Amino acid sequence: MGQDRVGILLNSSMYRGIPQRKTGQESIANYEEAARANGFIPCFLRLGDIDTGSNRSVAYVQDGYDYVKKTIPTPRVIHNRALYKDAGSHRKINSLISQGVCIFNVNNRYGKNVIHRILQEDPRLSEYLPETAEASPASLRRMMAKYDDLVLKPVRGSVGYGIMRIRRDDATWKLMYPGKTKRGWITDRIAKENVPAWLHRRFVQTPYLIQQRIPLAEYDARPLDLRVTVQRGAFGTWGITGMFVKIAPMNSFLSNLGKGGQPYPVEVLAQCLPPKTVPDILYHVEYVSLTIAKHLSSRLPLLADIGIDIGLTEKGQLYFIECNGRDQRYGFRKAGLTGIWKDTYQRPMDFARYLYDRDKIQD
Repeated sequence: MGQDRVGILLNSSMYRGIPQRKTGQESIANYEEAARANGFIPCFLRLGDIDTGSNRSVAYVQDGYDYVKKTIPTPRVIHNRALYKDAGSHRKINSLISQGVCIFNVNNRYGKNVIHRILQEDPRLSEYLPETAEASPASLRRMMAKYDDLVLKPVRGSVGYGIMRIRRDDATWKLMYPGKTKRGWITDRIAKENVPAWLHRRFVQTPYLIQQRIPLAEYDARPLDLRVTVQRGAFGTWGITGMFVKIAPMNSFLSNLGKGGQPYPVEVLAQCLPPKTVPDILYHVEYVSLTIAKHLSSRLPLLADIGIDIGLTEKGQLYFIECNGRDQRYGFRKAGLTGIWKDTYQRPMDFARYLYDRDKIQD
């Protein structure tokens, strides 16, 4: 079992940093430890270095202390941590799958509209979904007539990029959007009947969703939500690896870590909500997150490693915010939850071992 190989598929920028151990927020050392605990040699790959014709790949493999490039048989099981936007990459991935290579979390960036439509299919989840509409001038006017506070999200945005907010302020409305520099938010006053032309053009150029904004619980006047890491492990079943609280920076409504949000252990909720209610709320969060993961994986191929954002009101009501196919694992490390941070690497390698052994038995 010691010679079994597992692939970890990375984007080029992260891949290039492996020899110098400069891989940003991704921990290659954690992958090494988790893979070897499962009897694997971890092999770090780029999609362009996989030859579908010869079933050979060029990968970084640790040789003593250093990482060296080696030509190896393409691993039978690969964990995808890369993002691919072009059709050619997806065709190559499908070709690998057709040849028997098992790639899990094969797509890390499903559109928010796709995820929302899939979740709407499950009646158990209806009460946790904020009202959502695909953005157009007509749908914006309709949602503004129904709600006093709305969030506009790019269908394929990440780490809070491109998000805007529209909320009623007495007789008028305020539109908040990020400035082109790092000078924070720009706020314009608008009339419901006269939404700016540039916003209409944005809807044409970039698909957006319009969503009812949830009145989130707050810590020190800053809104918060929960990041829940849900992964499949040694027996192929879904489980909660861990969760942490994300708190928005002052004067912002975004808790994304990439936009200045700060991660904290869930114990901080006792300072925002009645302490006696927190255990039941966290149990409820686990139930909803597992239900979401199981339903999504029934529709999306080999989904196995996701981060789910759950919004929480002051009354303890839960709402689904979004699902991330490439989870912000480093939030656990920044929150001081080092053991859980390592577990977020361990469980995918446990799942890889499950897939490897399952396919070997089937052979």
